[in-house]
Amino acid sequence: MLNQNFHEKVVLQSDELSSVVSPCNGVIRTPLERNEDSEYAISTTIVDFEQNSFFDEHIHDSGEELFVLEGTFSDENGDYPAGTYLRNPDSSKHTPFSKKGCKLFVKLRQFHKSDNTRVVINTNKQEWLQGLVPGLAVMPLHNHEYENTALVKWDPNTEFNFHQHHGGEEIFVLNGTFYDEYGKYPKYTWIRSPHQSKHKPYTLEDGALIFVKTGHLLDRT
Repeated sequence: MLNQNFHEKVVLQSDELSSVVSPCNGVIRTPLERNEDSEYAISTTIVDFEQNSFFDEHIHDSGEELFVLEGTFSDENGDYPAGTYLRNPDSSKHTPFSKKGCKLFVKLRQFHKSDNTRVVINTNKQEWLQGLVPGLAVMPLHNHEYENTALVKWDPNTEFNFHQHHGGEEIFVLNGTFYDEYGKYPKYTWIRSPHQSKHKPYTLEDGALIFVKTGHLLDRT
């Protein structure tokens, strides 16, 4: 088991973690959380596909959610460039590959039982909405029951209100540097904050782009 205490805050700089090989040649994993050491684990992972690598056909029990960080990810349904958000629901299957290599942020087996919607969003082509404070823009990606997923773009020197996370909050920093009163979180930092945690986030001169999930930890506490 890895990072399975959902009552504690977890902060990991993914670029500094050890990686492990997968059962398929050319596919490397950097685990962030995992409930067991098997191919059927509930997990959050950085996955790197080397050039011309592929993964065997497999079924997604309880779903797969991913964000393409670098390169182009592909399967028999299409190509997904960097900036693509993808949800494959329970019992879906595919044979993924990458011709030129790619890096993914992947969450496995964490869908709500009633969430059976496939989602494909190229965030490079989506409209941004005004956030709750000046300097903040939001791009909703998926909402179901109490789970909310979005990209949030922070202009330089933006401050957000002090707030509490009902159902927890999970952040992956895609670009720039994200801050709060507890620390500094550069690109590719993963932050998981527990149910009812509080903070006052902000950015400095480089701004930030973050992938955010809220509410979803109610099922895991």
